[in-house]
Parts: sequence; C-alpha cells; structure tokens
Amino acid sequence: MTAAPLRIGILAGEASGDILGSRVVAALRSRVPDLIVEGIGGPLLAQQGLDSLFPMERLSVMGFVEPLKRLPELLNIRKRVFEHFRDNPPDLFLGIDSPDFNLTLERQLRECGIPVAHLVSPTVWAWRQKRIHKIARSVDLMLCLFPFEQDIYQQHDIPCRFVGHPLADELPLQPDRDAARAGLGIASDTTVLAVLPGSRGGEVAALAPLFLEVVRRLKATHPALHVLMPAANSERMVQLKALLAQTQDLPVTLVQGESREVMAAADAVLLASGTATLEAMLLKRPMVVAYRMSSLSWALVIRLVQTPFAALPNILAGKALVPEFIQDAATAEGIASAVNEILEGTDDGQLQAFEALHRSLRLDFASKTAEALLELAGRNA
Repeated sequence: MTAAPLRIGILAGEASGDILGSRVVAALRSRVPDLIVEGIGGPLLAQQGLDSLFPMERLSVMGFVEPLKRLPELLNIRKRVFEHFRDNPPDLFLGIDSPDFNLTLERQLRECGIPVAHLVSPTVWAWRQKRIHKIARSVDLMLCLFPFEQDIYQQHDIPCRFVGHPLADELPLQPDRDAARAGLGIASDTTVLAVLPGSRGGEVAALAPLFLEVVRRLKATHPALHVLMPAANSERMVQLKALLAQTQDLPVTLVQGESREVMAAADAVLLASGTATLEAMLLKRPMVVAYRMSSLSWALVIRLVQTPFAALPNILAGKALVPEFIQDAATAEGIASAVNEILEGTDDGQLQAFEALHRSLRLDFASKTAEALLELAGRNA
C-alpha cells in the first residue's frame, strides 16, 4: 500500500521565518516529493509550494503599540488558522519563531492531537523564564539553533533537538577578506574598522554618537584608519547622515546595506549587541560589542535578564571571549582602548575560538530539521 502524502501545517510570521521555513520545506521535499504544505508564509515558502491562508505581512508587526492596534485582526487570523487545521488535521504543525503568536496556536492544535514542533527557541535562557511552562504545554518538540538552549528544555523534560544554525552553513569556515575588500573598492593593505550601531532608530540614536567619538579617538592614533559604517536601510542612512553632519570633518564612509561585506573586509568590528555579533564571529572578525538604552529600559532589563553576557560569541563560549561595554560601562575611552588592542594586534584570543564555535553550529540545519520533523510525524524516511 502506498503511504498517503505527508501534509504539514506551517506558520512563519516574518521574513526571517520565511527564509528558515523555505529551507526546511526544500529539505523535506527532497525526502518526500509529494509533500503538501499549508499555512502562512512569504514568497520563499510560496516557491516551495505553500499557498498562504493569509498574507504574511499581516502578521509582521513590531514594537508594543502596533500589535495592540492590530490585536483584533491578529486574533481573528489565529482563530481562523486554528479552525482550518482543527477541521483538516495535518500530520504535523511547525511554528517558526513569532512565539507570541505561535505558542497559543500551537497549544490549541496540540490539544487537538496534532503533533507540534517549534523552530527557533524563545530566549527563555536569558529572560522571561516562566514562559517555559507555556512552551511545555504547547510543543512536542523544540528545535534549537544554539547548543546552550537545550539545557533549560532538558531541565523541564521538554523534548528538544539542536539542529545547528543556518548562517553557520551559509558562511565559509575561511572567509575571503581580500575579495570583500575588492568588492568594496578598498586596497588590501588598508586598515579598516567596521562600525555598526544597530538597525533600529533607537539603537542608532543611543550608540552612533558614542561610536563616532570612539572613531575620533582612534583616528588620533591611527590617522590612516578607514572607517566604514553600513546603514541597515534607507531610514538609517538618513539618520546616520544627519549625525555625521554634526561632527567636525570625521572621515566615515557610509554604505547602504552590505553589512556582511563591510564586516568581512574589516580588521576590527565595533558593533551593537545583537545577531550581528554572531555574523561577525562566523566571518572570523575580531570585535568589540557595546550597548546602551534608556535608564528606565535598563532598570527593567537588569531585573529580567538571567545571562551574564550580552554578545552571542560570549554566550556560546561560556566566557568573556569578546569585550562587552554595556550601559554605564559603555564609555568612549574604554571602547577605544579595546578596539585599539585589536588594531595593534595585541588581542588575538578571539579568532582562535571563532572557528571552533563555527564548526559547533555547522550541522546542516535544513537536513537536521527535516529529519527531526519526519521522526515527529512518524515518517522516518
């Protein structure tokens, strides 16, 4: 008897989830050619055969105010997606990131007897740890991108699988810095500093003036230093141009996008804490990490955060591998001194660890995830 086609439900609420989902579905389809995919996703999942029940853009909301304004619509979408899968149960449901939307839907579907997996662990290891109890009620399997995330799930007897990080598969173990410089029109013997003050307006407002003061101090001792500052989007470009206009002849080259290329070309990277620190690590670029926020936000965060580190390389290494300057410690003098150590070649401890960390994350993410999902669906291909 021929087995029935595998039918999975999937929900990706933003562009990053669409990317991850498309890779996983492609890996599944290579094993199960007659795969049927339903749910919500973007253009990349559509290319893999998903006919989205609703436009993914209707779920892509950020901040605190916009989700509240859109709450009736979001609740209606979730209700209708639940009813669709309740009435037509798939062999498996996969929620990708977007935990505030997905976890409630996942719990409802799981209560209907549908096997449920969630891809991209919420940061329960860092803050809001009580969410682990909601996760325990919502999922049959948590798919983790980082190895340290497994600990908290194992402590609460929640099945989990470390599947590696897709960026570790995408980036080579030995990046070509000369090629990156050639692409940006920079001579191979130039000393380059990449400065990334964040992708959000608030981050740039808080960090860019500080980072520019660091650049001013470094230029005093490294007059030939070539400084590149990528803007995450057109709004950040306008914001950074305005900030640079307030400085006195500070030679900084703004670049539209191309943050990966800029980091790959650099001798040192100064950047805001966030996912870009993982990318810089995988690009094997020594870095200094800093972050500032409002006093009120910091007072709240310091009470909630459970991890001693902010930068992902440090969290992965379990030690202070990369210099961090957070909140009151984020001074121009301290940051400039740490960057100068890299430029002078006196800080070589970072690069020795980066390749090992890269290899630890390089597991063939899509294949590992597909294998775990097929096991959950009872289809050990």
